Amino acid sequence: MKKEVQDLINKGEMLPLMEEFYTIQGEGSHTGKAAYFIRIGGCDVGCHWCDVKESWNAKLHPPTHADLIVENAKKYADTVVITGGEPLMWSLDYITNQLQQNHIKTHIETSGAYSFSGKWDWFCLSPKKTKLPLDEVYKEADELKMIIYNRNDFKFAEEEALKVSEKCELFLQPEWSKREKMIPEIVAYVMKNPKWKISLQTHKYLDIP
Repeated sequence: MKKEVQDLINKGEMLPLMEEFYTIQGEGSHTGKAAYFIRIGGCDVGCHWCDVKESWNAKLHPPTHADLIVENAKKYADTVVITGGEPLMWSLDYITNQLQQNHIKTHIETSGAYSFSGKWDWFCLSPKKTKLPLDEVYKEADELKMIIYNRNDFKFAEEEALKVSEKCELFLQPEWSKREKMIPEIVAYVMKNPKWKISLQTHKYLDIP
């Protein structure tokens, strides 16, 4: 990679863009709202059930100028969701500043495993056992989204809930391939522990991106 390109990536003025698309947010607190999704390549968290493993290798996704991504987003939505991959592998200060200067709300979905960057209107933290969030990230979370693959994940969810602030909304979401088995258990758990809410991948039921 050319040095000038690497320098721009280091500054967050270019990002390894996997895809960008306008759709409906399917998960968590903002379910049902229109949003422009920016999926950035690169992830080493290694979730075995990840449904976008093609995002893991950042080298497969071309460095793209953040200004161009912002121009594309402006055509569609007043809310952008930056996701991955693991978006915090990259500096997100530049792109979020540009988005907010254009009156676009900035949301992120992250495992929190890398240093905090960016300016956010909504911060969705989804911790993974394979690479836990950094301590600095927990306090930023507006939403804690815990993926429930098996019963052991309820214990992990409670451990992580102790680390976020009182303002943080708490969600349990069934891993898609285990949804039929885990949804009844999640329903029962939330009824016994009403601080939690249920998140479903509604975009998959709606058959949209």
